[in-house]
Amino acid sequence: MTQTPMEGRTAHEIAHGRMLAHGDPEMIWGWKTLAGRVRAARRAALIADGGELAPGRRVLEIGCGTGMFTEMFAGSGAEIVAVDISADLLALARERMLPPSQVRFLEKRFEECEVDGPFDAVIGSSILHHLEVRESLDKIMGLLKPEGNLCFAEPNYLNPQVFLERKFPFLRESLFGHISPDETAFVRGPLRRQLERAGFAGIRIVPFDWLHPATPKPLVPIVSRAGRILEKVPGLREFSGSILIRARRPA
Repeated sequence: MTQTPMEGRTAHEIAHGRMLAHGDPEMIWGWKTLAGRVRAARRAALIADGGELAPGRRVLEIGCGTGMFTEMFAGSGAEIVAVDISADLLALARERMLPPSQVRFLEKRFEECEVDGPFDAVIGSSILHHLEVRESLDKIMGLLKPEGNLCFAEPNYLNPQVFLERKFPFLRESLFGHISPDETAFVRGPLRRQLERAGFAGIRIVPFDWLHPATPKPLVPIVSRAGRILEKVPGLREFSGSILIRARRPA
């Protein structure tokens, strides 16, 4: 039987999660180096701020993977439903032993989250580019409470490394094993238009992140400071490694 595009994407992502789980996912993704840890802490703080995570807030985290960011988000005191399609990665997330009264890990496709909503915020790190964006934004709108927040950090297509990863499959397969077959990246303008079409308000898409995971330890403070400057320089900032996406469902 022929698979639909959605079924094919689902199968690819499950297989990719299995491959990652058999290695060291956080090392493969670049989060375990000193620079990677600095990047992750800043990214988690930006997402938590954009989602307005706090005690009493009910949050959906899409694509939680190994739960590394879930653990950081839990520090806000928010109640988190963390979903991922990969049973293999979720097994690693559950080993973190986060309080079950605050964090629930669910093996579930994002498209099947209706019964768990509505939420004060829907958040995630590097996950929207694995999904069908138009359908996903409509789905997020339906899962959010009025005035609820969307906040994601995603790869910036204009960044040279990200561009090469996505544009040339032979490079992706030989040099960037952490890239799954269907994932893409985003450019600010077109993504803004997609958010507007889906009905979101208060849209802010900000380029950030010049600190590469392979930055040598002695250079991390220098590159971090230089990156904060470059993030404010018109033109140059468009080549940052990531973009932070914030929006809200209107009242």
